[in-house]
Amino acid sequence: MSVLNVENVSHGFGGRQILDEASFRLLKGEHVGLVGANGEGKSTFLDIITGKLIPDKGKVEWSNRVTVGYLDQHSVLSKGKSIRDVLKEAFQSMFELEAEMLSLYDAMGTATEEQLAKMMDDVGEIQTILESNGFYSIDAKVEEVANGLGLGEIGLDKDVTDLSGGQRTKVLLTKLLLQNPTILLLDEPTNYLDAEHIEWLSRYLKNYENAFILISHDIPFLNNVINVIYHLENATLSRYTGNYEEFTQLLALKKEQELKAYEKQQKEVDRLEDFIARNKARISTTGRAKSRQKQLDKMEILEKPKEKIKPVFKFHEARTPGRIIFEAQNLILGYDEPLTRPMKLKLERGQKIAIRGVNGLGKTTLLKTLLGILPPISGQVQLGDYLFPGYFEQESSLHNTNTPLDEVWSEFPGLSNAEVRQALARCGLTNEHISSKMMVLSGGENAKVRLCKLMLKDVNWLVLDEPTNHLDVDAKGELKKALKEFKGTVLLVSHEPEFYADWVSDIWNLEQWTTKII
Repeated sequence: MSVLNVENVSHGFGGRQILDEASFRLLKGEHVGLVGANGEGKSTFLDIITGKLIPDKGKVEWSNRVTVGYLDQHSVLSKGKSIRDVLKEAFQSMFELEAEMLSLYDAMGTATEEQLAKMMDDVGEIQTILESNGFYSIDAKVEEVANGLGLGEIGLDKDVTDLSGGQRTKVLLTKLLLQNPTILLLDEPTNYLDAEHIEWLSRYLKNYENAFILISHDIPFLNNVINVIYHLENATLSRYTGNYEEFTQLLALKKEQELKAYEKQQKEVDRLEDFIARNKARISTTGRAKSRQKQLDKMEILEKPKEKIKPVFKFHEARTPGRIIFEAQNLILGYDEPLTRPMKLKLERGQKIAIRGVNGLGKTTLLKTLLGILPPISGQVQLGDYLFPGYFEQESSLHNTNTPLDEVWSEFPGLSNAEVRQALARCGLTNEHISSKMMVLSGGENAKVRLCKLMLKDVNWLVLDEPTNHLDVDAKGELKKALKEFKGTVLLVSHEPEFYADWVSDIWNLEQWTTKII
């Protein structure tokens, strides 16, 4: 049974076609991966099916009595509530039923016999609904799912306004799973999850009895949880059955067939045009030339398969630094209270280190402390000589009204317009991206702009905080290649072991220094 039907939907933005006659169906219980390169319009598609955007043409129809839960890249939380308060909002309808039941009990004291009988029936019905939906074990359910995604380590009584962007995303995701909607819409849910919590979410979604549509560039995660792929490319939506690996094989075969068909037709067109050119002027052969022209005119000309622009990343190396990049003695990280026990760390020239550990332990705080952006609670960091660091922050402003051109030019005013455009193009950004505001670009396009700025600097120490968040498969592969080739020093925070496992020289696990119970 189909729970969602999308028929011939077209949508454009700023002169660019995002969807062209796209059709889509979601069957009951299907686990769909929506894939495509950064900026192809995956999040736009979710906005259209949820009614946030009205398409230029086409039809979107949901079946009756479905509930839809949507986690997007830019969800927000209300101020002044604890994590527990927000998570309990997932059961708001049941709390309202309980309040109705309690008011019925209050009214029974003054009710007539007839009214009392009706009230008892209503109370019995409400009680059955609450019990069958696990209302009296809500606290245990909240704790179970919250712990599965790592919120228990943060503390469920913490105010949501004190959370990082990644922690806020975790809260929203946990709330969504507790709501248990008929259909889940998940836009890059693993971006702020560490390996353990991705594994928990993977098990949860694999066994999820309802349907979901998932956008993710985490291929092992996708492979584990989906059974259908919809591929969005060049405004066209195509359906494939199977996991991501099976899809890539089918896509490669399809592209090979399309290219062969195009090349075969081009040879035929060239042959016909050559015949027409040689024979149209002769009286004896002009009839055959006209016949070939009619044949050519009737031919449906195939377009040459478009090659996607692939980014090319390369970091420019500054002069060689001293042997020691930094040395930290008795370093305690934190803000108002310590996040770690005293740490002793040393990074030497040429080392490439990945930092791991569950969220909330202070991985970002460590990077900022080492760079001098944040002061430690105690201890000291001694930096080496001749350092030229390049820092990639995990989060970017959602309200940045600069265009990518402005963003790069403001930091590198000595470059010409053409040089800035060339630098952005090398990162896989088109003219349309370059002239759009940062706040309307996808997360992946945003990350490419920030990587572009990093690649215009001379650096000998790269400090990267979750650089693969939002990046598509091609961009992620190119970034990995660039970091392998970089001869300088790298300090990387990442929740994707498959991204760094084969090129880092060591892994630092922050869990061995944490003051928290894990």
